[in-house]
Formats: sequence, C-alpha cells, structure tokens
Amino acid sequence: MSGSFTDHFGSVSGAYAHYRPTYPAPLFTWLTGVAPTRRQAWDCATGTGQAAIALADHFDAVVATDASAGQLAAARPHPGVHYRQAPAESSGLETDSVDLATVAQALHWFDRPRFFAEVERVLRPGGVLAVWSYGIPHLEGEAPDALLQQFYADIVGPYWPPEKALVENGYRDLALPFTALPAPSFAMEADWTLEQLLGYCASWSASARYRAALGRDPLELLRPALAAAWGETALGRRIHWPLTLKASRLGPA
Repeated sequence: MSGSFTDHFGSVSGAYAHYRPTYPAPLFTWLTGVAPTRRQAWDCATGTGQAAIALADHFDAVVATDASAGQLAAARPHPGVHYRQAPAESSGLETDSVDLATVAQALHWFDRPRFFAEVERVLRPGGVLAVWSYGIPHLEGEAPDALLQQFYADIVGPYWPPEKALVENGYRDLALPFTALPAPSFAMEADWTLEQLLGYCASWSASARYRAALGRDPLELLRPALAAAWGETALGRRIHWPLTLKASRLGPA
C-alpha cells in the first residue's frame, strides 16, 4: 500500500459524525485495564472522534489525529481530546509518550509497516496497540435484512474500495507487531429507526463513490422497499455488527 492519503469520508463527514454507531463501553474499560498507565492515549484516524471521546473518560489526555480535514471539522469538541490533522504514519507525537494507541475501523487504509514503526516510536515500554473493526451489519427481521444486504453487496458493492475486504474477513489477514494480547469479545448492537439506518448507509464510502460516479443517490434504491418492510416499530429495529478486536503490547505481555 502506498503512503499517499485518499480521503474516503471527507464528503460524508457530517453523516459520519451523526450516524456512525458507538462502540461498547466495556471495550474501553478493558483497554484502560491493559494500558500501563492512564496518562495519554492516541486515537489514530479518529474520524469525527467517536473512540477518542470514549477514551477521554479513562485517560488524562487523548490526542486524536486524522489526515482528513473534513472529518476533523465535523468532530465533536471535548475538553479531554486534542484533535490534530496528521497522517497515521507521522503523528507528531513525542517518543515514548503514549500508553495506548487505538485505531477504530481504519487500519485497513494505512501504510501498515510505516504506521507500526510510528507506533513503536511513540509507545511507552509496556504500551498497547489496539485495533478494531466492525463488519457487515445485520438487521432484525428477515425481509429488512435481505434488503440491507442487497444494498451493501449489489447496489453499492462495486464501489467499495478494495481495502474493505480486510474488514469483511474480520482482520483475519492483518498481523500486529509486538506481543499479542488475548482480547475478549464485545457485542456491538443498537436499536435504530429507519432514518438512522438510512443515514448510516449514506455515510458509507461506497455510497459516496456511487454518488460521485453516477450523479445520483443510491439510497433512493433502498429507501422505498426498506420503508415498506420496516413495519411499525416504535423503538426501532435491532442492528448488530460483528466486532473484531486485536491488541498487542510493546514488550512482554
């Protein structure tokens, strides 16, 4: 992979900030427990700050970097998070300054050898690198889920960047440096309204690429049929994402 940066989400940053799912709170409790101290965490490719803000509840300081100016412009301010534009492979952080480095739903975009070298530089001895991704969502109800899967695979499917395959196989083919840490499983679920789900689909990089290529909104091919299949669910429908977490420690586990 080249070191050049392609901004897959700058054009959908507003939807990304509003509609992306949140990560489970127990994930951050576990990450805090394996970090050597709680002085500083680095959330790399923070997007609009979902993971960084959750980390700020546990660490004295969180530095959140992203190469996309559009994503950072849409990030939610937080007194415990310092946002900074920087590529993953050149963070600008001081050497041996970070207890925990995290990458949420983004490692597949990086020049990984260069990024891993940067992580090794900035982590304190005993510091932890943790990366996670969530794959193809599944929706409660056979008919609504079938429509969602068709949209994902067939309508916008040809517009997914090739790196998406790494997410779909649960980062199976991605190896981390350092000493592997056994990581527990975490459930990632939410109850969403129809509009929340459609907003989430609009934030996909494939949806943005479809719009750019064809000049029309792919959501118009999903919305009517999904609305008809949705039914009367006052609290929304349950949506589930398969969450993959990998972690490693600089030094002995």
